[in-house]
Amino acid sequence: MKTPEPPKENPSAPNSAKFTGTDNPRHLRAIVALLRRPMPRENLDSVVGCSNSPELVAELRRRGLEVPCRRINFVDRDGFICHPGVYFLTASDRRKVHHWQARRAQRGD
Repeated sequence: MKTPEPPKENPSAPNSAKFTGTDNPRHLRAIVALLRRPMPRENLDSVVGCSNSPELVAELRRRGLEVPCRRINFVDRDGFICHPGVYFLTASDRRKVHHWQARRAQRGD
């Protein structure tokens, strides 16, 4: 039996060139948190107030942000090496967010 080809790497959602913005409180909390620092999924869940931050990140990606997830080496509480993902905003994401925030401030939102 032939081994199947590994899937080609595709982003979980298409990324548009422009961040369309959001008024969803969870999205806003996630953006503020990620502007401060990269965050693992568990921390993002806690800060944002949800239990499925990967879907929340997918929503932000559909709105035009990249929000990559980088795997890090980590030793868990039992001493095992694991590779949790850490979400972060790219420099391009930061520019998009700051541009959106400036437009929003001009409109008085």
